Amino acid sequence: MGGLQKAIEICIGEAEGNWAVAAEEINNGSTFILQGDRQYYAASLIKVPIMVAAFKLAEKGDLRLRDQLTLEAEDQVGGCGVLQHMSPGIKLPVHDLVTLMIIQSDNTATNMLIDLVGMERIQSVMREIGMTQSEIHHKLMIVAVDRKATNCVTALDVTAVLRLMAKGECVSLHASQQMIHIMKQQQLSNGFTSLLPALQETVVGSINDWEAASKTGNVEGITHETAILYAGKRAVAITILVEGVAERQAQETIAQIGKSIYSYMTT
Repeated sequence: MGGLQKAIEICIGEAEGNWAVAAEEINNGSTFILQGDRQYYAASLIKVPIMVAAFKLAEKGDLRLRDQLTLEAEDQVGGCGVLQHMSPGIKLPVHDLVTLMIIQSDNTATNMLIDLVGMERIQSVMREIGMTQSEIHHKLMIVAVDRKATNCVTALDVTAVLRLMAKGECVSLHASQQMIHIMKQQQLSNGFTSLLPALQETVVGSINDWEAASKTGNVEGITHETAILYAGKRAVAITILVEGVAERQAQETIAQIGKSIYSYMTT
């Protein structure tokens, strides 16, 4: 990963703000780490371990992904997602809530899942999957008067979860496959794949040059992206955490990092 490390360092060196990167090639275990243990406000990256916790409980039989939850008016919060605009009283399966939480970063779906799984159980699962420097303390888009701590993650912790998924070791092989499938349906991006070759859409059934299973995190001053990039027979898991950079500049740099990783994987 020496050449890739240099390319990423050049990209980041030309940008402002604070950056953390943790990349690992799944096939051979080679890594590149920059400020990997530094804690950042998690923003929507906290939704990745919430998803894992839901699948963990389903694997244990404590809930069923087909169980339905009722959307209540008090559940609806702003920010990303469509559920804030839906009619209270509708019922959605847990699996659909997880999907909305990941591919649309739906905050209402997220809070419903936090209520279902429980904050303590989510934190416990985070410890089990190696997120030892990351924490969850609150729901999203709700500011408690007595909030004493905030949700935080590290680049190393998040990449460790993606590694487990890619190896089929996050909860179980079946759960890992399902979670990666959901993340591949991502509808939001901070630019990680924007400079990659255009996907083939004219030939039905064609095999694309690459795929990405990803999740973003954005609030003012924060631009995060984590992904497993698949190209050829290789896979690289990467987490990029950024603070103190204008969103557009952060996205442009993230795009350059994505291009560098793709080049590393295909040349």
